[in-house]
Amino acid sequence: MEATTTKMKLKKGDQVVIIAGKEKGKTGTVTKVSPSTNRVVIAGLNVIKKATKPNPQTGEGGGIIEKEAPIHASNVMLVDAKTGKGTRKRA
Repeated sequence: MEATTTKMKLKKGDQVVIIAGKEKGKTGTVTKVSPSTNRVVIAGLNVIKKATKPNPQTGEGGGIIEKEAPIHASNVMLVDAKTGKGTRKRA
């Protein structure tokens, strides 16, 4: 399957509200946008724990790290600056 670039309405730095999933109703700022997979990363939300092995070549120690996982763009909605609620249109 070939990944095609789609036009996204979301940009880095946008305020969004999550409308579906375990983090439903929470708001945050977009930190990364991936148009090829149609996903966004939101600061402090959808945090997962990942076990990593130590890497002696780079000097990194192993352990459990927490990082934000990407969310599909259809599950987030822009926040209107005036009302503070989700909106479909960019102001």
